[in-house]
Amino acid sequence: MKRVSFAEYGGPDVLQLEDADEPHAGPGRIRIAVRAAGVNPVDWRVREGQVLGAHPVALPAGVGLDAAGVVDEVGAGVEGVEVGDHVFGEGSGTYAEFAVLSAWARMPEGLTFEEAAGYPSVVETALRIIREAGVQRGQTLLVSGASGGVGSAVLQIARDRGITVIGTAGAANQDYLRSLGALATTYGEGWVERVRRLGRVDAALDLAGSGVIRELVELTGDPRKVISIADLGAPDLGVRFSGVAGSVPDALAEAARLIARGKLHIPVEKSYPLAEAAAAHVDSRAGHTRGRRVVVI
Repeated sequence: MKRVSFAEYGGPDVLQLEDADEPHAGPGRIRIAVRAAGVNPVDWRVREGQVLGAHPVALPAGVGLDAAGVVDEVGAGVEGVEVGDHVFGEGSGTYAEFAVLSAWARMPEGLTFEEAAGYPSVVETALRIIREAGVQRGQTLLVSGASGGVGSAVLQIARDRGITVIGTAGAANQDYLRSLGALATTYGEGWVERVRRLGRVDAALDLAGSGVIRELVELTGDPRKVISIADLGAPDLGVRFSGVAGSVPDALAEAARLIARGKLHIPVEKSYPLAEAAAAHVDSRAGHTRGRRVVVI
């Protein structure tokens, strides 16, 4: 089969499209014929060697956690899924023609494979950091770097829970944030005052790692009310860095429920063929994404 892998840590040029042995579903796992794989910042962070504690790898290694596709092997002890089912979920080495998933759910009605591949890690992360921030109905959550996949999910989930959301993003994404129910403002010079004019901030999330931790602490008044998923230096300022996933099966089930209720939709900004995975990483690292990026097989 074809897969994207890397044999050393480094820039996007270390990614190679190679022929590899097919993986097989062990106990408690399923294998899918991958139709699309989600592109997440953790993918290039692992490739660069940044986050090996949470995602240890043995080189050479495949790339990718999220995927959607068609079940073609069911491991021992797995129930409720059959060969031929369309599923989305999380596994390893998903930038490939075949991948083994450790968590999955049936694809919600009406989703394409490309759309479905963009949800698993994103929704798990969004649910986790909203919970860790401790923000409640009637309070206000500030989301820094709100237009990407995780931000898109956070805005919609929080609004569904009765939480007011202030989102920061580039000028081109202001209308997008408003379409998701957020009070929107741009980042850049003067952004803290612009946020203050929009209202009191009860908790804040740093999704972009753009060096705004001190300002988020200033706006909330307490480092314990700030969570980062992108700034590894956040703990130096008393802010929690959230990088270890919670229950992915629970997150997939919640994603399916929200999608079915029309309360969650994350657009696919761009799709890339498997051979252009390096370009997907370059674009993901550059930021400014509106929704998700996926690799299609």
